[in-house]
This record gives sequence, structure tokens and C-alpha cells, in this order.
Amino acid sequence: MENILRPLIVVGGSVLLTLLLGWATDLLLRKADARHHETPMWGLLRRGRIPYQLVLCAAMLRGAYDEAQLLERHEVAIGRALSLVLIGAAAWLVIRIAAAIVETSYTHYARAHRDPARVRRVRTQVTLIMRVVAAVVGVVAVAAMLLTFPAMRAAGASLLASAGILGIVAGVAAQSTLSNMFAGLQIAFGDMVRIGDTVVVDGEWGTVEEITLTFLTVRTWDERRITMPVSYFTSKPFENWSRGTPQMTGIVYWHLDHMAPLDAMRDKLRDILRECAAWDGRAYGLDVTDTTPTTMQVRALVTAKDADDVWTVRVTVRERMIRWLSEEHPYALPRVNTADAALLHSRSNGNGNSHSNGGPPRQRDGLGHATTKHR
Repeated sequence: MENILRPLIVVGGSVLLTLLLGWATDLLLRKADARHHETPMWGLLRRGRIPYQLVLCAAMLRGAYDEAQLLERHEVAIGRALSLVLIGAAAWLVIRIAAAIVETSYTHYARAHRDPARVRRVRTQVTLIMRVVAAVVGVVAVAAMLLTFPAMRAAGASLLASAGILGIVAGVAAQSTLSNMFAGLQIAFGDMVRIGDTVVVDGEWGTVEEITLTFLTVRTWDERRITMPVSYFTSKPFENWSRGTPQMTGIVYWHLDHMAPLDAMRDKLRDILRECAAWDGRAYGLDVTDTTPTTMQVRALVTAKDADDVWTVRVTVRERMIRWLSEEHPYALPRVNTADAALLHSRSNGNGNSHSNGGPPRQRDGLGHATTKHR
């Protein structure tokens, strides 16, 4: 009976105590979250309840397994397995706690500062910091797991002795990866590009969606994703439309006839912009910027608070102006000037001269006027 009750009490007691402590901790976190709505800390900490319970259960089983006297021939293997679970769960719990702290700090900062550019900058830094913390904790956890094996502890001295050579070899082999990692840290703390910025890369217009230590993802206007190494942004020029202030000036071109009513177009442009909610009201203008023998180029300048709105203003102005011109001033649209050809019924005389109805030949002077040539 003792051989049955002893392992049942040890294992069952550890599991029961784990569930009880986990339930009590989760209850306290829920009450704290309901009481303090201004901070998301307590709600974020609840995400770590599973690794928290694993840590409790593995620690209690690891400490009390000798008293259970269960599977004594496999005691070493079971003890090592419990140690591995304990280390992994502890690393998982540390990452969850760090994420809760960092996310809470970012939330407080975002509420206190209304500048979108600064908020995006901090968001980029927070994201990369969390990735670095997770990577460091993961490496430490794996190293701790390996050190639980005696063979790995014996090999530690030789590994440390050859660390210099291994570091040189790894640095040469992973030169591209390391450069991307340093470029990622430079982007995070150098404020070159941030999550949510509107950029133009290789002629593609889009929004920065994700930044990691090695790559960056740009979501284009047509929902495509362009993924490129972060070192691209530290070595090549690119357009960042969100740098500084997000306000932008848009340009709309028309090719019109020389008789186009420019003053009426300026008045119509003003009316269109007043009805367009995306126009920020800062400025507008309409000017002739170029001419050709058949048309002239008319340019309209419009302003908006960001890249999305300036696109909306441009397409609205272009469409409504063309519609107004076609309805009210159709002569202002580009035309191909043609003239009717005058057919001359002529006959040739004996000397090879052409006559019209037997009369003298008619010629045109330099101005295009018809003249009669007399002998």
C-alpha cells in the first residue's frame, strides 16, 4: 500500500498544488486587471499562466521525486527530463513577463505622446528589443539544457579554449547575417525607418509592416509584401514620406488645348477641393508649366495631411476636372487640327503646265493665299 500511496501523494499532490496555485494567481491577476483599467500589465501577465504552472509543477516534482520512489532504475533520466522542462518553462515565463513589461511601457508612452512619428519610432525599438530579449533568453536556456548532460560539461573547457578560432570562423561565415543584425539595431535606434512609415523602395510605394533584426517587410498599396534585408536601408537611398511631418503636396497634370479657360479652371479647382474631405486646406494652385505646338501642360498643386489623403485628393481633382471640361468646355480638351483639301480639277497643256478649266495656273504664296501667274 505504501508503494502505491507514496508516488500518488507526491505526483498527485504536486499536480493538485500546481493547479491550486495557478488558479489563485490567475484570480488575483483578473481582479487586479479589473481594478486598474489604466494599465494592461495584469492582463498581459495572465498570458504567462501556462509556463508559470509548468515551472511550479516541474520544480515540485523535481524536488520531491526522490521521495516518490517511482521507477528508481530510471530516476536519473526522469530527473534530467524534469530539469529540461523546468528550464524551458522558466525561459518561456521570463519572455512572457518581459513582453508584458515592455508592452505596458509602450502603451503608457503612446497615451502620453500624441506625435505619431515618435510613437512609431518607440514601437519599432520595442519590437526589436523584444526580439533581442527572446533570442538571448532562448540561447541561455539552450545552453543551460546542454549543461545538464555530463558530456557537455566535460566538453565545455575545450569549447572555451577554441572560442577564439570559432568566433573568427563564425564571423566570416555569417558576415551577411551579422551585418543585417547590426543594420537592424541601427534602424531601431537611428530613427531611419519605423513601423508604419510610408516608403518608396525600388519604385514600389508601400507601408513598413514589420522590422526584425535581419529583414524588413513593406506592404504595398495592392496588398503585396516586399521582404528585403535591413542592410538595404543602411546602404542604399530610399524615400521615406513619413520622415518629419507626414504632410504632402500632390501634383495633377493635364494636357489641354491652348484655348482652355484657365481662370475658370482655377475657380473649379477651388470648388472641388472645398468639397473633398481629404484636402487639408493648406494650399492649392493651378499654372501652365509647358506648351507644345498643339497643347499646353497645366499643373495643379494640392496638399493633404498624409500620403493616403494626397492620393485621394489627386484622383478626385483629376476625375472631376476632366468631367467638368468635357461637359462645360469641350473645346479645351486636346484636338487634332485638320483642314479640308481643295481638289483642283486641272488639265495639262502641251507645255506641261496645269490649267484649271483652261485658265492660268494658280499658285500659293508664302502665306498660303492663292495667286494667278500671268505670262
